[in-house]
Amino acid sequence: MIKLRNIEKYYKNKFIKTYVLRNINLDIKEGEFVSIMGPSGSGKSTLLHMLGMLDVPSGGEYFFFDEPVHAMSERKLSDLHKSYIGFVFQSYHLIDELTVYENLETPLLYQKVKGSERKGRVAEILDKYNMVAKKDLFPNQLSGGQQQLTAIARAIIANPKLILADEPTGNLHSGQGKEIMETLKKLNDEGTTIIQVTHSELNAEYGDRIIRLNDGWIEE
Repeated sequence: MIKLRNIEKYYKNKFIKTYVLRNINLDIKEGEFVSIMGPSGSGKSTLLHMLGMLDVPSGGEYFFFDEPVHAMSERKLSDLHKSYIGFVFQSYHLIDELTVYENLETPLLYQKVKGSERKGRVAEILDKYNMVAKKDLFPNQLSGGQQQLTAIARAIIANPKLILADEPTGNLHSGQGKEIMETLKKLNDEGTTIIQVTHSELNAEYGDRIIRLNDGWIEE
């Protein structure tokens, strides 16, 4: 599904290059659950954003289902991102002015899904996550766990092949965090590829394997 070859990311300031990622070689198969770990500043979130096509490498090659991501236009990247990838962030990234229902509907509007199908898919996902009673509430009326569950539901409503989760339980207490990790694990069991960035060894264990980053390098 994903092949990274000699990926680098650096920021240039006159004659100085500050490296965030160095010589990243990585293969991720469809259906895997991969955890990325490492200390703060090791490049974890940069790597995740690059995998999600929200950031571009400074060098190297990125293939997604054999498509050369590193050679694509911004428009093609955006289309690929919307069609295949769901993102879950530590801080939820829900739209405060929209209800739960409207937040869930937003990705389908981007994909130009017809009204009747939109209603059906939102109803189905509200039911799946026992959120029907919360559909008219705004994010600030939900607990942290409910907000993150809404964010996951929004990430999967467009049926992505890949979910990228950046510290998905970082703002939650342990009970809520366990519920979110169990939800991601179930999605993986159903066939969705998941890549998460986490500081938690416990959460990392939900994955099939752990990739450790340090100072922008993958540790062997």
